[in-house]
Amino acid sequence: MMLADRPFLDFPFAVSESGASALTGRDDHLRDLIYLVLFTAPGERVNRPEFGCGVKQLVFAPASDALAAATEQLIHGALIRWLDPVVSVEKVSVLASEATLEITVAYSPRDTGERREEVFRHPVAV
Repeated sequence: MMLADRPFLDFPFAVSESGASALTGRDDHLRDLIYLVLFTAPGERVNRPEFGCGVKQLVFAPASDALAAATEQLIHGALIRWLDPVVSVEKVSVLASEATLEITVAYSPRDTGERREEVFRHPVAV
């Protein structure tokens, strides 16, 4: 499935200055899709309860190299499962600091093959 270069609904949903739904381009839409997979907990969506990867649950676990490696595999697998038709995931790295969970995803859109790297941050509850 290729994503045409057309406007997509922006995430989070917003209303534009003209009063219509806010729109975004393909590149931002791909980033939004990755964000949704990362930060949606399984069971959160009623009609697709297995969607997401549950990374928010891991912020409460004690930080360790084993947890970071397991989290990277969990995220990589979820991105492949849900977004494989539109992106090729090359690498996922996770860094947990005292106040933030930082996830770096290197990927290429399937239609262009252009390599991209995005960083996603989630605050950790203290």
